[in-house]
Amino acid sequence: MVFWIVTGALALIVSGIIGLTLVRGRVGDKPPAAYDLQVYRDQLKEVDRDLTRGVIGAEDAERIRAEVSRRVLAADAQLKRGGDSGGQPRRGGLILTLVLGALMVGGSLMLYAQLGAPGLGDLPLKTRMAASDMARANRLKQADAEARMPATDIAPEASEEFLTLMERLRQTVQERDDDLRGLTLLARNEAALGNYVAAYDAQQKIIDAKGDEASAGDYAYLAELKISAAGGYVSQEAEQALRDALERNPEIPPARYYMGLYLMQVDRPDAAFRTWDRLLRESNPNAPWVPAIRTNIEELAWRAGVTDYQLPDAPAATPPLAGPSAADIEAAGDMSDEDRQQMIEGMVQGLSQRLANEGGTPAEWAQLIRVLGVQGKSEQAGEIWAEAQGVFAEMPEALDQVRAAAQAAGVAE
Repeated sequence: MVFWIVTGALALIVSGIIGLTLVRGRVGDKPPAAYDLQVYRDQLKEVDRDLTRGVIGAEDAERIRAEVSRRVLAADAQLKRGGDSGGQPRRGGLILTLVLGALMVGGSLMLYAQLGAPGLGDLPLKTRMAASDMARANRLKQADAEARMPATDIAPEASEEFLTLMERLRQTVQERDDDLRGLTLLARNEAALGNYVAAYDAQQKIIDAKGDEASAGDYAYLAELKISAAGGYVSQEAEQALRDALERNPEIPPARYYMGLYLMQVDRPDAAFRTWDRLLRESNPNAPWVPAIRTNIEELAWRAGVTDYQLPDAPAATPPLAGPSAADIEAAGDMSDEDRQQMIEGMVQGLSQRLANEGGTPAEWAQLIRVLGVQGKSEQAGEIWAEAQGVFAEMPEALDQVRAAAQAAGVAE
C-alpha cells in the first residue's frame, strides 16, 4: 500500500509542476513577451555598436533598426494585452492540467499493473536467499506432490498385444523380484504407459538390488520417474535421487537437467541458468532435454540478471551411430580374434548404455537390435525390442523402423 501511495503522490507532484506552468503561461517571474522585449532592445544597442565600429553601413543599420523596432512594438503590444499570463487562456491551461494529471497518475498505475508486480514486497538479495532456503526446506514429499495431480488414463492408445506382454512381465517380475533385466524392462515400459508410480517402484528395486553398485544413471532415472509422476515437480525424494546421481557422476546430463529444473523451483535462477547453459553447450543436439532448455533459457537468463545472453546456434544433429569407422575397421584387421571381439562388445555395450541413460533415435535402437541378432544374442535383442515398444509406443513410424530390425534379428513377427 505504501508503494501505491508514494507512486501516486510522485505522479501528482510532477503533474502539478507541469500544470502550474501551463496555467501561469510563463516560466520564471516574467511573461514570455517581456523576455522578447528585452532581447529586441539589446539588439538595437548592438546595431549602434556595430555601426560605430564600421561593421555595418548606415543603410543596413537603418534597415535593421526599423525591423527590430517593429518587433519591439509587437512585443510591447502582446505584453500589454496578455498581462502576467502572457495571453495564455487560464481555462484552457486548467483543463489541460487536469487531463495531463489524470493521464500521468492513471496511466502510470495502469502501466505498473500490467508490467509490474502489484503487492510484491521489496526483494533484496538477503530476502531472496532466505526465501530460496525456505523453499528448499519446505519441498513437498513425493506422495503429497502426486496427490495434487489429476487422475489420468494409463496409455489408452496402447495395443492389446503390448498390454498382454506387460501383464506377463509384471507377473514374471513379481515371481522373481531380483531379476534386474526384468525390473529394468518393467520400469521402462511402465513409464512408457504413463504409469510412473509403478515405474519408479521398479527402478527403486533395481537400486536396492544393486546396492553400492547402483550407478549415477540408475539414480538419475529414478529421479526422472518421480518428477514425471509429480507433473514436473521436484519432490524431496526426487531431489535426493538427483544428488545421489550427481555425487556418483557430476557430469551425467539427465541429472544436471533436472537439477536445473529444481533450482528454478526454489527460486535460484542464477544457479539454474549456469547449470543449463553449460549443459546446453555440451549436449548432443539429439538429446531429449535440449529442446526444453532452448525454449526456456533466454527467459531464465533474464531472471538471472544476464541481460546480454545470446542463445547458441543449434548445431547440426549428430547422425546415428552407424557402426565402426573406416579407421576402426582398418585397426581391427590387425587385431587378434579375441581383441576384435572385445572391441565390438565395447561398442555394443556403449551404445546400449547410452540408449538406456540418454535415449536415442529409432535408427540407433534398430542398430542395437540388429547387432545383437547378428551376435546370436536373441534373448537380449528381444529384451531391447520389448523396451523399444514402450519407448516408441506413441510414434508408429519410429516403431515400424525398430520393428523391421527386430524382425531381421528374429525376435519379432
